[in-house]
Amino acid sequence: MEKSMVIVNPVSANGRTGRNWPRIAEELKNAGVEFDVQITSRSREAVQLTRKALQEGYLTVIAVGGDGTLNEVLNGFFESDNAHPINSEARLGLIPSGTGRDFIKTINYSKDLRHACRTLARNQTRTIDIGQVWYRDAEGRQTFSYYINIAGMGMDGETVDRVNRTTKIFGGKISFLWGTIATLVQYRNRELTLEIDGAVRYHGEATVVAVANGQYFGGGMRIAPEASLDSGHFDIVVVDGMTKPEILANLYRIYQGTHLSYPKVHLMRGKHVRATSLQRVLLNVDGEQPGVLDAEFQLLPQKLQLIY
Repeated sequence: MEKSMVIVNPVSANGRTGRNWPRIAEELKNAGVEFDVQITSRSREAVQLTRKALQEGYLTVIAVGGDGTLNEVLNGFFESDNAHPINSEARLGLIPSGTGRDFIKTINYSKDLRHACRTLARNQTRTIDIGQVWYRDAEGRQTFSYYINIAGMGMDGETVDRVNRTTKIFGGKISFLWGTIATLVQYRNRELTLEIDGAVRYHGEATVVAVANGQYFGGGMRIAPEASLDSGHFDIVVVDGMTKPEILANLYRIYQGTHLSYPKVHLMRGKHVRATSLQRVLLNVDGEQPGVLDAEFQLLPQKLQLIY
């Protein structure tokens, strides 16, 4: 079996990943996975480390960390903004060790370390879609990111920003639930326009918009319960102008994934989404808050080999 490259984010899960790395390494060896390792020391370093590993001939790169680490490793699979992979045969593996761990809920991937290592050793893959989003960063520059799970805007962008600036010591669900409620106190719905596959499909004061490849975000909220990683389209879920009491009353429905029947929730589908607003609207991309609208989202079908 060829060697894999393991990219470890030691600060994920409030530093728990770094403390647990010796045990993770031992379980990988016990499962028969041969690997080299790189430990990140700063934000976005996993992108460069992944790109370098693939250019050096590694066919499997394993992300050890949370959804943000997984996103960085994913971005390292591509050379630039043209969605051209460094190696179309390369495989992405993961050992989930972050706070929210939302992506693994969509693929029903085990949280158990030993089971995850055995899955990596089997090296079976599934070809999945990914998303690409263009947006404005904190300095107002146009930039882009690939994403594997969900990109959103509105209240979820502000919640992610709040949660990522505070401790996540209480874990994903409690951290994001607290962040949601704390954000709700001062949040105002944002007026925005959505153009989907060339046609305006929504204009109004939205609470949340999710452009979803996966199903879960926000520490376990099943915002897009019908989304599939290989459907060939986004599930675009719009929560339309809910009041604060309505949001609180419907939080449990969002966690359960039963909110699509609510009159102010709309599900649309498409491959290209353009979101614009005259107001400042924060983005959430795989659990990170990288910038603001205006933004364009493109579905890239069958673009990644995921060990699953």
